[in-house]
Amino acid sequence: MIYGIGTDICDVRRIRASLERHGERFAAKVLSDGEMQVWRARSARWPERGLRYLATRFSAKESFSKAIGLGMRMPMTWKLCEIANEPGGKPAIVLHGELRAWCEARGLQAHITVTDETDYAASFCVIEAP
Repeated sequence: MIYGIGTDICDVRRIRASLERHGERFAAKVLSDGEMQVWRARSARWPERGLRYLATRFSAKESFSKAIGLGMRMPMTWKLCEIANEPGGKPAIVLHGELRAWCEARGLQAHITVTDETDYAASFCVIEAP
């Protein structure tokens, strides 16, 4: 049974402006520790790739928060929701702490997809319940 659906479109230029204004603090607010490592590595090799990585993660977390019906309020936080990649590249949601416990208590399972193109990053999330 579908518990919720969420989608988000993010303007990459807006993410770029936030990075220019706030520096790494902006990325640190949005990304988990594991995501920060990936972002730093991608940004060091090719800054534009790092920017797109940050934008897709921002969008994915927004769509997940909409799909679970909480928006950005507890237990949903930027850092407790991690967007990882499976070995083949498929994005997957990894939850931590209170958010993980909240979703497990409800038997929720998340499916996420992300994409980016020039000025936009987009994501779509489906949450299943038993």
